[in-house]
Amino acid sequence: MTNQTTVMEFLLLGFSDSRELQILHFMIFLLIYLATLIGNMLIIVALLVDPNLHTPMHFFLGNLSFIDLCYISVTTPKSMVNAITNIRSISFYGCITQLFLVICFMSAELAFLTVMAYDRYIAICQPLRYRLIMSNSTCLQLTVVCWIGSVIYSAFLTGDTFRLHFCGSNIISHFFCDIPQLLKLSCTDTHANEIMLFVCCSVFGSIFIASIFVSYIHIFITVLKMPSVRGKYKTLSTCLPHLTVFSLFMSTTMLTYMRPSLVHSDYHSLIDAVLYSVVPPLINPIIYSLRNKEIKNVDAFSYRGMSLMHMPTAQHQELFATMKGNPCLFILLLLEEMFLRENSAKWKDNVSYSRTLESCVFKVIIQVTEHLQRTQ
Repeated sequence: MTNQTTVMEFLLLGFSDSRELQILHFMIFLLIYLATLIGNMLIIVALLVDPNLHTPMHFFLGNLSFIDLCYISVTTPKSMVNAITNIRSISFYGCITQLFLVICFMSAELAFLTVMAYDRYIAICQPLRYRLIMSNSTCLQLTVVCWIGSVIYSAFLTGDTFRLHFCGSNIISHFFCDIPQLLKLSCTDTHANEIMLFVCCSVFGSIFIASIFVSYIHIFITVLKMPSVRGKYKTLSTCLPHLTVFSLFMSTTMLTYMRPSLVHSDYHSLIDAVLYSVVPPLINPIIYSLRNKEIKNVDAFSYRGMSLMHMPTAQHQELFATMKGNPCLFILLLLEEMFLRENSAKWKDNVSYSRTLESCVFKVIIQVTEHLQRTQ
């Protein structure tokens, strides 16, 4: 009987051993990560600031943006650190934590995409009962179910994976810990794990796909009955972003987790991993911002109903010019707007006081900008 040493850490190989390609990997992932953070955070801020976006659909969209922020933060920063430092190790318990979080946020994203399809079904097929059915309590209950179900599902698959014994190679041909790659490293029989993984993905994947399929069948039937072409286009434009995101995410996820581990090549595994762990969080805010009229109308400098809109045109142009090199000034305006909204009930009969505050804030911003320009 040969001596076998239990694995205490894993090595994430990433994309390449070449130093030049590692730096390129770092730069690309850094740009993707920053773009994802900015895009999803802007959506969350827009949803918080604009009362017109306080609807069930946008509530679930806010949850989806939060999931995307967490999802990409579990894998991408670690991959960037490994690429730039060339230290590729991850501890055994670190790998457990990473795998748990990846599966949790992945399943939560699929769950919320399914809930968003149900929300669109109610809004389009039963518009008169929409507010009654999609009440605040219903939205909260659906959110809790999605998160609790995702945690339980992730805990089950993570526990089923790490009950195996790892005593051979510790090299993961990936940029994060994932089930198919870990099954290859186990020195015990993984046949039962592969069957369990296939069954779980098949069952829950079928539930998600069937729910969305049924919802959109009813939606398309309702849309075809609409007499107005413009009404059909407007209705479908709210559904296309959701279908696009779901199709990309579901196809790459199912393709990865439902194939036997021996069929996976390292190259295709890396490509699939990027498609379901990096691309969706990046493109979600782009798709929803471009195709969602309400989100699109809330741009970075002119929130609907914002007190800034009461300023004269000349002041608008001057303020926009000062903001180009000072993004922190926009945060000041957001804080002012949130403060005004919080106290709008008190000030609704005192417009002059609100205007005076706006003028003071504007003057402070201009003075701060001029000071920064002189110091530069």
